[in-house]
Order: sequence, then C-alpha cells, then structure tokens
Amino acid sequence: MDDLYRDVIVEHFKNPGYKGILDPHDISFEDENPLCGDHLRIDLRVDENNKVKEAAFSGHGCAISQASADLLLESIIGKSLDEVKKYTKNDVLELIGIELGPVRLKCALLSLKILKAGVYGLGEASDDLVEEE
Repeated sequence: MDDLYRDVIVEHFKNPGYKGILDPHDISFEDENPLCGDHLRIDLRVDENNKVKEAAFSGHGCAISQASADLLLESIIGKSLDEVKKYTKNDVLELIGIELGPVRLKCALLSLKILKAGVYGLGEASDDLVEEE
C-alpha cells in the first residue's frame, strides 16, 4: 500500500495541478521550513460565501512538501474558510498516506501551517497551527 501512496506523492510532485500564483488573490501567505530550506507561498481566491474557489502554491522544496501542498489545495477547493480552519495534521497525513519521520513531518505540514496562517490573517505562521486541538 505504501508504494501506491509513494506513486501519488511522486505524481503530485512531478505534475502538480495547483502550482502557480494567483494574482489578484484574496489570501496569500508564505513561509519556509528552516530545517531543510523548503519555501512555499499559498494564494487563495474566495467567493462571496467565503468558499475557496481557486488555490495555488509556489516555491521550492522536497517532493513531500510540494506534493503535500498540491494534495492539500486540491482538497480545499469548494470548502468554506471555516472548514479550512478545521483542517488538522491528521487530515494532511491522511492525504499523504505514508508514515513520516519528524523531519519529513515538518515538510508535509508546511503547507497546512501556511494555509492556516493565511486564512486566519496572522502576521506569522506557527507550528501551533498544525497541532491537534
């Protein structure tokens, strides 16, 4: 089963569906993982009902951080910002589907941290944003 998920990660890394920049955008936030140098920016457009209608990410990083961003953005299209705020670390790990060590876990959760900081309108991202509530 892990091989299937590894194939999904490689596919989303090589052929991301949500890579790019939205200009104009309603929400934008960027941050990095200083441990490995991954850097991501996430842009969102929302409709009049505060539902995500478009999402894009840009930046660079390892296959896990890039695939995680792509999978996460794919999963939030059509969701309200309130629903996005409820996303947890477990939601992202379920999307990825394989066990990750502590360093790779930071890579996988970078996109969630950035997404939530942007949706909450914070000045900076914190690891607390991805911890279980």
